Amino acid sequence: MSDVPISIDTRHAKVAKEAILAGADIVNDVSGGTFDPEMLPTVAALKVPIILMHMRGTPETMQSMTNYDDVVMDVSSSLLERSNAAKASGIARWLQVLDPGIGFAKDLEGNLSIMKHMKKIRETVNYVPILLGPSRKGFIGKITGELNPEERDFGTVAACVTALAKEINDDVRKGLHGRYSIVRVHNVKGVKQAMMIMESILDSK
Repeated sequence: MSDVPISIDTRHAKVAKEAILAGADIVNDVSGGTFDPEMLPTVAALKVPIILMHMRGTPETMQSMTNYDDVVMDVSSSLLERSNAAKASGIARWLQVLDPGIGFAKDLEGNLSIMKHMKKIRETVNYVPILLGPSRKGFIGKITGELNPEERDFGTVAACVTALAKEINDDVRKGLHGRYSIVRVHNVKGVKQAMMIMESILDSK
């Protein structure tokens, strides 16, 4: 057994169950629990956290489905619907994490809009914790011209700090200290240091 929480990334309820029974701690479903109708009831029975991501289509078709009337509100509303579905299946809100799905069925402008309006997304989903996963994504390459994903860590740091700075600043003023923010990254040390500096600056007088 590991002291580090382990997340199983799957759209299949049977795989999720076997992984949790084998020692995993969290289920991460990129379909938001829509691919397998047994996923939400299975996770509810297992009583473990689940990450519900927003995505249209499948990993093979998602990039042809990037048109939205209002990407921020469309994604927010979809996440709220999945959160409600999870709760109806027996998964408490405190066991849910919602992921707007950066890079999944979003174009460059869609990704940027979501990261600019994280506060609006959080308000729409009633403050269920939000996970942001911009790490080394293609939108960073499009902006910087960096073709190698492993060389996009500087862009990842900028994305995390910029996306979360305003809402964390609002939280700090309320005494909350950004308690609802989660980031998924490759270069943990680099992003952690950047976030520590950001929070220290925002916390200063």
